[in-house]
Amino acid sequence: MRGAEGGGMALWRGLRCCRRAFAWLPVLLIALLLLWSYYAYVCELCLVTVSNPVEKVAYLVVFHILFVLFVWTYWKSVFTLPIQPGKKFHMSYADQERYENEERPEVQRQILAEIARKLPVYTRTGNGGIRFCDRCQLIKPDRCHHCSVCAMCVLKMDHHCPWVNNCIGFSNYKFFLLFLAYSLLYCLYIAATVFKYFIKYWTGELTNGRSKFHILFLLFVAVMFFVSLMFLFGYHCWLVSRNRSTLEAFSAPVFQNGPDKNGFNLGFVKNLQQVFGEEKKLWLLPIASSQGDGHFFPMRTLSEARNPLLTNEEQWEEDGIDEEPQGSGEASSLAIERET
Repeated sequence: MRGAEGGGMALWRGLRCCRRAFAWLPVLLIALLLLWSYYAYVCELCLVTVSNPVEKVAYLVVFHILFVLFVWTYWKSVFTLPIQPGKKFHMSYADQERYENEERPEVQRQILAEIARKLPVYTRTGNGGIRFCDRCQLIKPDRCHHCSVCAMCVLKMDHHCPWVNNCIGFSNYKFFLLFLAYSLLYCLYIAATVFKYFIKYWTGELTNGRSKFHILFLLFVAVMFFVSLMFLFGYHCWLVSRNRSTLEAFSAPVFQNGPDKNGFNLGFVKNLQQVFGEEKKLWLLPIASSQGDGHFFPMRTLSEARNPLLTNEEQWEEDGIDEEPQGSGEASSLAIERET
């Protein structure tokens, strides 16, 4: 019996290691594609195809600037770890035991309210409960969500991106936006400078067979990625202008007075400062400059800025949250968010 259990655990660990290894395949693909684009542009286009020395130098200088910015922002998006909520949001061992040993949902709710009473938490679940993660055993800060891939709660989680094999959240959202912007410029610049030589190869004015293949394929790949990135970058620009995450765009955050998709919308300029910071000289650089620490975010109205955990337990009861009879399923009356 023990041998079977040990074999099952070994198999599970092996599958988990394989899944983690496969998760790096998209990152490896982008790295290989980036290295090939460098070779095709620098060697096959600039050094072999372009004959004008001034044009050659100008192409190389601008290309290398964009290449460095592309690599820098992609590196920061991949290897900047998401931030978990601080210790004050985690349950103590005593509170955890008290919560788990309690079978009555209404008492569990009171326990969570007591724990969260002094925390800067203003959003609720859809049915008025405290946002609690049973996997991480913590009260979720505003805009925090549990990522099932990373197996952790992430501050201001936007989404889990397979192309960077990382969770995009408070710690790296600025880097991700800059990565999209510079990759868009990178593709646009390649397509614009390669197009003239694409026409020359297409009409037979140039005949170098090996360079022809690289330049034709380079233009095709650059245009394809430019179109894809244009829509993705445009969507995230719209999200930043409204101060929303991808998750909040699909499911509006819930406040004391109900769902409000514009609950964190402070106006265009302040929304930009939330992500990029107040120092404009740092906006275009992959340097951390976002406002705050990811645990608290200014809200649109002052009525939502007071801690609802202190005063709104009665409000939810008046709205009929606690009016269900006890025989109709005790689990359904416990308004605790359990995300996967």
